[in-house]
Amino acid sequence: MPLERPRRKNGTGSVAGSNPDREPDRDLDRVSGPGAVPDLRRRPGLIASAVRFLLLYFFAIAVLSGLGWCIWVYVQIEHYAYEDQAAPADVICVFGAAEYAGRPSPVLRARLDHALALYEHGIAPIVITTGGSAPGDAFSEGQVGATYLEANGVPEKAIIAETQSRDTEEQALRVVAIARTNGFQRIVIVSDPAHLFRIREICAHDGLAVLTSPRAQVAAVGSVSEWQQVWHEILSYTLWRLHLH
Repeated sequence: MPLERPRRKNGTGSVAGSNPDREPDRDLDRVSGPGAVPDLRRRPGLIASAVRFLLLYFFAIAVLSGLGWCIWVYVQIEHYAYEDQAAPADVICVFGAAEYAGRPSPVLRARLDHALALYEHGIAPIVITTGGSAPGDAFSEGQVGATYLEANGVPEKAIIAETQSRDTEEQALRVVAIARTNGFQRIVIVSDPAHLFRIREICAHDGLAVLTSPRAQVAAVGSVSEWQQVWHEILSYTLWRLHLH
């Protein structure tokens, strides 16, 4: 039997007669059955793709949830803005607005006139006026409101003036405190239409039965637009619900 001559290696270290361009065996890179080894080189790319997908998924969920929340709050604001729930109660609460050197601004006057009409119709025997003073002002919103009501026929003993609050939420909390002190359970809130939902929620959160009654629309120089008010209310209500305001 003839003997096979050993093959010589060329200068590259490969066996003479073999194909130097031949790819090494990749059988272990294929998943072909039990015990086969997966291609580990593809795993980092798959992980990165999965992470990107999850991030986009949760981002989309967050955006849609936020949009849904804003729509829900907007619907509530619109509902209370155009529904007058005024009915017999223990007290009428007029939320403060700007005053000019002791005189109510057009917006505050519209609120006070609406509260005065409710009082004259016998809705409640007591009226609360709220609102503190801006830095440097000699008068507070609550004081100006009380003076205006008294000048228009409401007896001094039928008016409670709150003069320390600085914003709508603080006014609502002080109304709750006054109601508890005086035993009021059922209140009618008078303010701008866009404010009523948030005020109602804050007061009702502390156990009061709250009815809302929007003041008449008035044109005021320098007043913000309705949409600006609505977006402000959506943000303020959201922050209040999250205990961040």
